Amino acid sequence: MTALGFLYPGHSAEDDYPRIEQLLGSDIRVDLVHTDVVEGAHRVDALQRSGAPERLAKGVEQLRLAGVEAVVWACTSGGFVQGWDGAQEQVRALAVAAGMPASSTSFAFVHAAREIGAARVAVAAAYPDDVAALFADFLRAGGLEVSGVRCAGVVTAAEAGCWGEAEVLALAQAADTPDAQAVLLPGTGLHTAAWLPALEKELGKPVLTANQVTVWEALRLTDRRVHAPGLGALFVREPIVQV
Repeated sequence: MTALGFLYPGHSAEDDYPRIEQLLGSDIRVDLVHTDVVEGAHRVDALQRSGAPERLAKGVEQLRLAGVEAVVWACTSGGFVQGWDGAQEQVRALAVAAGMPASSTSFAFVHAAREIGAARVAVAAAYPDDVAALFADFLRAGGLEVSGVRCAGVVTAAEAGCWGEAEVLALAQAADTPDAQAVLLPGTGLHTAAWLPALEKELGKPVLTANQVTVWEALRLTDRRVHAPGLGALFVREPIVQV
């Protein structure tokens, strides 16, 4: 049994995680701890506070007692708003506090895009424009080319959590560009786990979503590879060998 730990802010789309655990269909356990959210707004200052080291550290002990082998900060915007260097420091502090490998959803997107060989990506963000622009900057800092960004202007994660398949698909389609090798949907507040095959079928290319890449990143940290077609191309393709 491999136990994976996640620090998830508030309550929006956390039910994606037991769904993903079921779709993995193997000896994988997903443990989720909710972090405090003082303000759930997609606003830079609020997002920076959500990922403060002391806030993340509060949930670490519970995960450690659960016997997890890696921990991931399951909040895309709470990572990339720190900038590339700040997000790295955030993860380092989390690893020290947890005493185990750690990462965040922001880095998971970069690593997952590299895994499937997608050097050029389109971003379909529920965020306001200024927050989405910071995500695009983060991806570029990670060596990816961003072919376009489409924003929905959603103010809170709770609002994003109310979206259904039709809204998610419409945003992804609006963001896609002919030259994009994958479409990225940041925001762990969006439900996407149940719709990944349909999204990829409609777009005709890999789709990377926040909760999907977050779990994949935890598996990567524990050196586990799981074949799970229900979770999209990321979970069925052979890894790209980095030269």
